[in-house]
Amino acid sequence: MRNFLLYFATSFASTRFNPIFFLCVLCVLCGASLSSTADSYPGKTIRIIVPYTPGGFNDTLARTLGQKLTEKWGQPVVVDNRPGGGTTIGTSLAAKAPADGHTLLVVSFAFGVNPSLYAQLPYDTRRDFAPVVLAAGTPNILVVNPQLPVKTVQDLIALAKSKPGKLNYATAGNGSSNHLCMEMFKSMTGVDLLHVPYKGSAPAVTDLIGGHVDVMFDNVPNVLQHVKAGKLRALAVSSRERSPFMPDLPTVAEAGVPGFDVSVWFGVVAPAGTPESVIAKLNSEINRILKLPAVVELFHKQGVVPLGGSPDAFAAFLRAQTAKWAKVVKDSGVKAE
Repeated sequence: MRNFLLYFATSFASTRFNPIFFLCVLCVLCGASLSSTADSYPGKTIRIIVPYTPGGFNDTLARTLGQKLTEKWGQPVVVDNRPGGGTTIGTSLAAKAPADGHTLLVVSFAFGVNPSLYAQLPYDTRRDFAPVVLAAGTPNILVVNPQLPVKTVQDLIALAKSKPGKLNYATAGNGSSNHLCMEMFKSMTGVDLLHVPYKGSAPAVTDLIGGHVDVMFDNVPNVLQHVKAGKLRALAVSSRERSPFMPDLPTVAEAGVPGFDVSVWFGVVAPAGTPESVIAKLNSEINRILKLPAVVELFHKQGVVPLGGSPDAFAAFLRAQTAKWAKVVKDSGVKAE
């Protein structure tokens, strides 16, 4: 490269300026620089920030990727759990990190909802982050206490309409995926249900099993075992297509609410300005990891399907999610806690 630069300087000084030649040289130099950046990455420890407490799938995703990236590249990967503020604490920390690919952020449903849920955020989800990959997804399951006299979605709608405001539904808190999922369900079916927010999914599910609340949407990993044990009754899945983990269970759309489609998703982003060659290298490697049989098996055990795809596809997905939930938040009047 040094010899090439000397040659270019000499040629430029001894010949008339040729803009086409100049542009060609710039392209060569930029290509060489990008290749060098990708070849030298990673040059130190990678930190994956998880804006949640340990134990959930966000954490599982980060630790799985961390282990496999270390095995492939020989650099340590540290998972940094930074819960709080509805994910805004960890997300803000990632937004301010150096844009060199050595800090990554695991994002999920809240990343697309928070811009409309909060009047002001300490970051801009579109301006401050570069999408890397949409890693995995899972639907919510509409579940009820077995003592509730409903066996189908239409049964639930009919019962709720016969008792407006009398049935209640549990969530993991204001603005959570199961909260907004139910708000969309209410809007599309015209039912009136009373919201009972909890501080997390676990206590909400416990009270649903105990009969203290009537119904809720929740992620497959959180309720599947209870459905199989007969402690909860499943009515439908929230996604456009049936879940491979409960193939006999209809979708909400199939059960009489056309157009209903909600999935919980998990992805990886980097600080904005991270070199495109580094983003491409991360994307390629994470896509490879998501196809490993051991990783597929691990995800399936938790009721999650590996996805993958390009950074551009993930960027488009994020834009669609942000627009979709902005409307739901506005229509429902949901506010952040």
